[in-house]
Amino acid sequence: MDIFLTLFINGLSEGALIFLVSSGLAIILGLMGVVNFAHGALFVWGGYAYVWIYQLTSSFMLGILSAMFIVFVLGIIFEKFFVSRLYGNAPAQILITLGLNIVFIEIIRLIWGNTPIAIKRPDFIAGTTIINGVTISHYRVLLIIIGIVVLISVNQILKNSKAGMVIRAGVQRSDMVQALGINIRFYFTIVFAAGAALAGLGGALYAPLAGNVISTSGASNQILAFIAIVIGGLGNFSGTAKASFLLGLMNAFVAWFIPTFAVVTNVLIMAIVLAFKPEGLFSENKKSRIRLVVKE
Repeated sequence: MDIFLTLFINGLSEGALIFLVSSGLAIILGLMGVVNFAHGALFVWGGYAYVWIYQLTSSFMLGILSAMFIVFVLGIIFEKFFVSRLYGNAPAQILITLGLNIVFIEIIRLIWGNTPIAIKRPDFIAGTTIINGVTISHYRVLLIIIGIVVLISVNQILKNSKAGMVIRAGVQRSDMVQALGINIRFYFTIVFAAGAALAGLGGALYAPLAGNVISTSGASNQILAFIAIVIGGLGNFSGTAKASFLLGLMNAFVAWFIPTFAVVTNVLIMAIVLAFKPEGLFSENKKSRIRLVVKE
């Protein structure tokens, strides 16, 4: 029983990390119809930004906030200069974001090199607690808490805030929203940048968990994020959250009991979902929730 509880906590923490990365993709995809293959680069930038600031200040919180801010600015640059010109053109979006992913990963290698940079967890969350024989990592508990807080906060913003209402209306009829004097393009830029910042947050939190940061970490995490989105339903934020935690739990248990299947299990689940329920395992509708936005 002890090992099951330990694996359960580890799985939830992994799921929280997957969610932080996939949530940004789900927001960008669901609200704006943008397929962003540069999300992995934004994740890596978050990790390196955190390590850089943390080594300078020894402040975990400042490192996290700085990483989110830096990646938020990168998201604005991506959207304003590249993505905004390609709304409604999915093939072009894929090509341009793949190109941006390569370019910004190479910039990281030019600045920090390609050798892993070791990073320790801050002392106040580096320990463990043993309860009834179950070893609980303080840092993993923190990841679960952050994941839940982000889930509740973003969900409330999208459903109940004025900004969420404007964005949803702008997706449906951007011309009508602009006629009311609302700068919908500004809102779209902020949405894209906020999705990027969530990827940066995921990268920043992943570095202390892994014990290092390296330029290649974005690829595997981006693949997991896309798998979560497919399983949860394209553009379905709550479905993506459920799929992320499901993947985290599945990874933890499969890696322990059947290690040889750990790598292929995620792809196999995604293939089954695409074959039998392509709209997503947790999708509310039978049709895809992607809605392409065309700006004039």
